[in-house]
Amino acid sequence: MNVYKISKILVIVIGIIASILFVSTLGMEVSMENNSYIVDYFIYISYLAMAIAFFSVVYFVFKNLITHKEQLRRALISVGLFAAVVLVAFILADSTEVKLKDGGVISSFSSKLISTSLNTFYILAFISVAVLGWTGFSKFKK
Repeated sequence: MNVYKISKILVIVIGIIASILFVSTLGMEVSMENNSYIVDYFIYISYLAMAIAFFSVVYFVFKNLITHKEQLRRALISVGLFAAVVLVAFILADSTEVKLKDGGVISSFSSKLISTSLNTFYILAFISVAVLGWTGFSKFKK
């Protein structure tokens, strides 16, 4: 039995359990005592479903990357380019301490991380707009 069939069976079982719990909550009188444990069950089911989905996705991604060497090479190039963009953004980031209105202070390292994430967003946004403009221009030129 392969992983796809196992994950499909787990999804069906979780769906049945969630449906039973949902139907059982329809006839209940809502009070603070009932509400707390019902919400707990739904939260645990959602955690379980999220974990199954996460591990299924990670498994199939790594399985496909290992079996297809060309995709692995392209994925590593993409990760390397993204790391280069983050490194450039980190070098360009500002690391001054920021005083908040409530009297708190954001440390210089936290400020550098926030500035790095903003710079990364700006660089990637600029690259995406440039690529869209280039493709639009090349289509218009033809």
